[in-house]
Amino acid sequence: MGADEKFDNKAEELKGRAKEAVGDATDNEQLQAEGRTDQAKGSLKQAAEKVKDAFRG
Repeated sequence: MGADEKFDNKAEELKGRAKEAVGDATDNEQLQAEGRTDQAKGSLKQAAEKVKDAFRG
């Protein structure tokens, strides 16, 4: 996994955490859902990259 990809994926996950926290604080369910979605995307991308790295060897 390239450093740029790691950073981008982690940034997306952190952005999701921030969105969810703002949604929690403002009781905004849509923002909470967007935050959870962003977190999931970032986590899935990180997992996919780890699998690719494992097969590269």
